Amino acid sequence: MKTKAGNKKVNKAWLHDHINDPYVKLATREGYRARAAYKLKEIDETLGLIKPGYLVVDLGCTPGAWSQYVRRRLSPTGAAVGALNGTIIGLDLLPMEPIEGVTFIQGDFREADVLAKLEQALQGRQADLVVSDMAPNLSGISSADAARIEHLVELAIEFAQNHMKPQGALVAKVFHGGSYNDVVQHFKAAFDVVKPLKPKASRDRSSETFLVGLGLKRQGG
Repeated sequence: MKTKAGNKKVNKAWLHDHINDPYVKLATREGYRARAAYKLKEIDETLGLIKPGYLVVDLGCTPGAWSQYVRRRLSPTGAAVGALNGTIIGLDLLPMEPIEGVTFIQGDFREADVLAKLEQALQGRQADLVVSDMAPNLSGISSADAARIEHLVELAIEFAQNHMKPQGALVAKVFHGGSYNDVVQHFKAAFDVVKPLKPKASRDRSSETFLVGLGLKRQGG
């Protein structure tokens, strides 16, 4: 019974923080599906990653806040609907409510049929930017969670190596913990420049941070 009461207290505290979170309020006001939009916004504004005409692939895109942000950035007027100067492709295992101008593919991009749909959407082009907000379901067992996190980052890097322009950029969510140093090494092995960023919209108590890889190193070189 004690534990249940404790959980209720934690849930109540989380709900209170969530309701009063300035980024949650801002997301509601500006029409974003999640506060996560402001994490990508800060990363983009810091490094100037999104430019008119770009092809952007959003891995783990559901519920769609990052795709919404990219969509507005590629709009000549910053609008959520209407003209779009660029291409956005979102992939996720989970379904996503449609976003105007975003091509959504549901499934695992390691599977042949999903990869075929992706290649059809790419139309022979390579991405200028790959963004990944993918995160595993955490078990609480640190060694297992570290391995899952590392695996997802490896998948994002591999995806970028296969589907991104050599001068492109990858933004991936990572977590401080058992796998962090290994994940940074994977990034350093794959990219010319690696920048870690912790946006203001990322909660202080969260161990999440973001790695940005700029310019792919030649594979095998």
